[in-house]
Amino acid sequence: MKKRLSIAVFVLVLLVIDQVIKVTVKTGMCLHESIRVTDWFYISFIENNGMAYGMSFIPKPLLTVFRLVACCFLVWYINKEIKRGARTLWLVLLSMVLAGAAGNLIDCMFYGLIFSGSSVMYPSFIVPFGTGYAPFLEGRVVDMLYFPLIVTKYPDWFPVMGGEPYIFFSPIFNFADACISVSVVAIILFCRKEMSMLSHTLNDKS
Repeated sequence: MKKRLSIAVFVLVLLVIDQVIKVTVKTGMCLHESIRVTDWFYISFIENNGMAYGMSFIPKPLLTVFRLVACCFLVWYINKEIKRGARTLWLVLLSMVLAGAAGNLIDCMFYGLIFSGSSVMYPSFIVPFGTGYAPFLEGRVVDMLYFPLIVTKYPDWFPVMGGEPYIFFSPIFNFADACISVSVVAIILFCRKEMSMLSHTLNDKS
């Protein structure tokens, strides 16, 4: 019970951080507004209509339901791993994936119901529940973290794109995305045995 409570608190803290950042940006910045922190770090407000990098080949409600199912599975699996006595590192990394998925799920489920549409002219604002810019399950994910680590140009001799601007690491993402990405990389590096067990669990479920 103590370990379950610790994991729950950890996930909740990550969720709160994610949502505080998103709400602050959404209600304090205009769409596409950018704040320079350093030459290699900007707060740049955009909204993601679909999957990573703005892909939207899956209908938005279906994508949101998939995220919800994934979160439910993670809750069940983390509880199962706690009962098994799994390593703390494995539980922490799974919890980070859960927090990240849940953070973006909240945007999709509720932001469209409680916020006005974002504009390049003025920040979004909270509206009466159900009168926002999108129906249930169809809200847009708020992204804001931008790290243009290298800003240069392709060499003139480079095929097709010679002389064109080049930015190393151009994606704009959010805290929830960072939780997922960091945890996935750490899982690949340090939790191969647990990954194998997870794969067996998924195969059994299928």
